[in-house]
Amino acid sequence: MCSKDVVINNQVGLHARPATFFIQKANEFKSSIWVEKEERRVNAKSLLGVLSLGIVKGTAVKIIADGADENEAIETLAGLIDSDFTE
Repeated sequence: MCSKDVVINNQVGLHARPATFFIQKANEFKSSIWVEKEERRVNAKSLLGVLSLGIVKGTAVKIIADGADENEAIETLAGLIDSDFTE
């Protein structure tokens, strides 16, 4: 299992379109992936779960992955967040 702390810096946070893009990326990996904000942890492959965290601009979250491709998953998702959801 590995994890990485990141800060959401895009204008709308992890809401609607960016959240959908994030979840689509997460679903490309076999590993179990979670997003943690404060004490709440949700499945990063679940739109309702991610949206329920209410992640706005400037929010610090932790991405956690466990599985065969966990390192690649963490780096890809953290890179997506760092790029403000542009590819």
